[in-house]
Amino acid sequence: MINDDERIALFLDYENLAIGARDGLGVVPFDFGPVADALAERGRVVARRAYADWSAFDDDRRLLARAQVELIEIPQRLGASRKNAADIKMAVDAIQLAFERGFITTFAIGTGDSDFTPLVHKLRELDKRVIGIGVQSSTSALLPPACDEFLFYDRLPGVEPTQQPRGARRRPRPYPAPATEPAPAAADAVAAVAEAADIADIADIPDPRPDEPAATTGDREVGPLVARTLAGLQRHADGAVLASRLKRAILRKDPTFDEADHGFRGFGELLRHLEQERVVALRSGSAQGDPEVTFPEDGSADGAAFRLLADVVHDLQATGSRPQLSGLKDQLRKRRPDFSEKRYGFNTFLSFAKAARARNVVAMEWDEDESDYLLHVPD
Repeated sequence: MINDDERIALFLDYENLAIGARDGLGVVPFDFGPVADALAERGRVVARRAYADWSAFDDDRRLLARAQVELIEIPQRLGASRKNAADIKMAVDAIQLAFERGFITTFAIGTGDSDFTPLVHKLRELDKRVIGIGVQSSTSALLPPACDEFLFYDRLPGVEPTQQPRGARRRPRPYPAPATEPAPAAADAVAAVAEAADIADIADIPDPRPDEPAATTGDREVGPLVARTLAGLQRHADGAVLASRLKRAILRKDPTFDEADHGFRGFGELLRHLEQERVVALRSGSAQGDPEVTFPEDGSADGAAFRLLADVVHDLQATGSRPQLSGLKDQLRKRRPDFSEKRYGFNTFLSFAKAARARNVVAMEWDEDESDYLLHVPD
C-alpha cells in the first residue's frame, strides 16, 4: 500500500551544500537530482525546502524550482550573521513541522555543519528518523554519527565530480561513536524559536521557462531506469522488492513515467519483457500479480559486459599504454555502441569499473600523477 511508504521532509542548508560541492568536487551548479533520486528510493518526499541568500545563487534558483523545492530567502543584513539566521530559521521550521505534521516519519537534513547536531537529536527524541546529506570534504565528523543514516553526496549515484575530492588523498578522520543518550540543548532551542520568529520570508519562486519541455521516460530507454531503481531499493531496503514497490519508486523519480510510452500495456508486461532481456528476474511474490523483482542470479548479462571491459583494457595494454578510466567508456562504445552501465544497474561508469575490480576482472588503482584511475588485466 502507498500509505506504507516513508513520508520525508527535506531541509537543505543550501549554501553549505553548494559551496562544499563546488570546492570539494568541482560541481557547479549544485545538482539536486541525485539527492531527489536517493530519497525517492527511501520514501515519498512531502516537503522540500532550501535556505539561502538566493541573490548569491541566481543560477540555482530555476533548477530548484523545476525540482519543486520551496526557496526560503535568508537576506544578508548589516550587523547580523546570515549563517546563524539561516541555521536558526531552518531548525525552527523543522521542529515546527515535526509537531504540526505528525504523519511525517523522516526528516532529511542537507548540511555538513555540526551546528545542526542538536536539531538531529531533538528530531530523534520526537521519534523521527533522520537522514543526513553532506559533501564528504565539508562535513563535520560530529554530524554523521548523530543521524540514523548519512548520505555523502560524493557517493550518490549520478554525481560526477570534475575534480578529485579534496579529502580523498589523506586519511579520513574516524567518526566518533554515536552517543547512546544524546542530550540536545533544549533551552537553547526554545530561545532560538523566539529569536527567529521573523527572520526570513519565503522567496519568490521563478517560473520554469515555457520553452523548455520537461523530459519524460519516453525519451530514453526504460531498462536502465528500472535496473538503476531496483539496485537502489536493494541497497537501502529490507526484504524482497515487489513489482508494486518498484513502480512506486520509479514514479517518485519520474512522475511522468508510463509504461505505455514504451509500448507495454502494463507494468507487469514491461517486467516480463525485461526478464527476457536478462535485465531483471521475476519470482512469485506474497500476493498474486505482484511478483518479486531481482537481478538474474547467473549474471550472464553482467558477465558479457565485464568481458567487454576486460577485452578493451587488454587491447589497450597491448599497445604499451596503461588505460585510464577517463575515456574508457568511449572505447567500449566503439565496440558496442549501445553499451550503458545503467543497463546492468550501475549508476556510474566508475561503479561499473569497481564492480569489475571486485570480481577480479580488472585491477584498478588511483594514480596521483595522472589524477585518474589506471586499469590493467590481472595476470
